Amino acid sequence: MLILSIFPGIDLLGRGFEAEGFCVVRGPDTIWGGDIRNFHPPAGKFDGIIGGPPCPDFSRGRNGLPPTGEGVEMLGEYRRMVEEAQPDWWLLENVERTPNNPVDGYTFQRLDLYAHEFGMQQRRLRHIQFGDRHERVLRIDRQKPKLCNATPTITASDGKTPWVEFVTAQGLPADFKLPTFTNGAARRAVGNGVPIPMAQALARGIQNLSTDTTNLCACGCGRTISDNATYARGSCRTRAFRRRLTDEMLRPGG
Repeated sequence: MLILSIFPGIDLLGRGFEAEGFCVVRGPDTIWGGDIRNFHPPAGKFDGIIGGPPCPDFSRGRNGLPPTGEGVEMLGEYRRMVEEAQPDWWLLENVERTPNNPVDGYTFQRLDLYAHEFGMQQRRLRHIQFGDRHERVLRIDRQKPKLCNATPTITASDGKTPWVEFVTAQGLPADFKLPTFTNGAARRAVGNGVPIPMAQALARGIQNLSTDTTNLCACGCGRTISDNATYARGSCRTRAFRRRLTDEMLRPGG
């Protein structure tokens, strides 16, 4: 598949898709002097769009600071990219507090993935939203994590973890370097990325999209359930309950 990666940074997400055989075209990014607001993709050329808009406005690390508005603006730019390019599917990654960003004409799924569900030591959480024009669903194969062996989550502000440990924790090779970046900029670029094994699992899920929703958790997390179950785990039930409450509040008179 030919896919467009927007807000790529150094594109760990795209690297994972490339490792699974996708051809990735990268859009503009501020770290390379580009501006997504000036970019207009051609219609009907890309099978899919992937990317993670800037997330500081939705991060827990804001510690009560008011949002700048950039987060919502960039989610709007993401929708514009999908509307202009008209791909078969789109996949958005971000932090867990990111608002829903559905696109007209596409189904919508919301998933939370942890790095240690894909053979990694860190417990890094990435939030995924997915839409498809053909009503297909995204299923993700996850490993049973070994929480006792989990290491601290890699973050963009981490200035203490030795570089080799820092990059390998994100799935990059030990000799990976960004020679034109300052140390702080390099750590932000790597720390903001999606762990590559997680990105590969997402790519494999895209390769196996299906309209079959049999034994799929009702919360939309993409987990498989047993025949007599509705939810994969207790947190899935809670997530579905909160979503129903939100939907009721948004209805007229709610």
